[in-house]
Amino acid sequence: MRPSVRRKKKARAQAWVSTGVAYMVLAVGAFIMLLPFYYMMVFATRANTEILSVPPPYWFGSHLAENIAELVRFRPGFWRSMLLSLWVALATTALNLFFCSLAGFAFAMYEFKYKEKLFGFVMATMLMPAFVGMIPTILLMTHLGWIDSTKALIIPGACGALGVFMMRQYVASALPKELIEAGRMDGCGEFALYWRIALPLLGPALGTLGLITFIGSYNNFVGALLVMRDQASFTVPLVLRSLQGTSAATWGAISAGSAIAVLPLLALFVVYSRKLIDGLTAGAVKG
Repeated sequence: MRPSVRRKKKARAQAWVSTGVAYMVLAVGAFIMLLPFYYMMVFATRANTEILSVPPPYWFGSHLAENIAELVRFRPGFWRSMLLSLWVALATTALNLFFCSLAGFAFAMYEFKYKEKLFGFVMATMLMPAFVGMIPTILLMTHLGWIDSTKALIIPGACGALGVFMMRQYVASALPKELIEAGRMDGCGEFALYWRIALPLLGPALGTLGLITFIGSYNNFVGALLVMRDQASFTVPLVLRSLQGTSAATWGAISAGSAIAVLPLLALFVVYSRKLIDGLTAGAVKG
């Protein structure tokens, strides 16, 4: 056998081994990440005695309806909290997409005084730990009278540094300045340039940012804990945490509530996962 043929076979075998190892690592990582979600679903269908047994059950049971009934009995406002969480997440996402895309468009397409310093200041806020703003947030929301109001969750998340950065990078890479100049020569106003020309071209970036924002807002536990005092105003993360402090509530009811709460996120990810990947990689493939 010629040396060149042997080298090709050796290289092909090494490629197969490398690919197999990569897939094995991915499979192990996926298993580790999905195992808690699987057990959450299993426990949602099991009685408390079965959940606490050793070893725990590995497959689904028949107590889902009983666990949901117990969940609603201990927290009658659970469904209202679900709707409240969805409303807060949708409103926050809509505002965040609008303001972040508007700011990103301005930073990418316009030249103005102190532009770089202002953008640097916006980026610097990403380095601040979240707990630094807790006390100022409480004081400000109390002063505004927004305690126990959804405005205290929606307005602070209406625009973020990460969103501004993402939109600025995408606009700069995907939107030629010549197109903006052509629109301006056709008589478009400055806001019309953003709304009618830039915004329709930002689909992948908007989809990615929207998904990230929705998930972050829907799962916002610390923010809701700071400003929500009345149980009638609790979002789903607070309701589920309050159940853990109820000695009479079973783990089956808690797991059922967790499973119901995570369903909108799973559905959203299944539908828009492709757009999320496209949006994350779009900036890397555009010149």
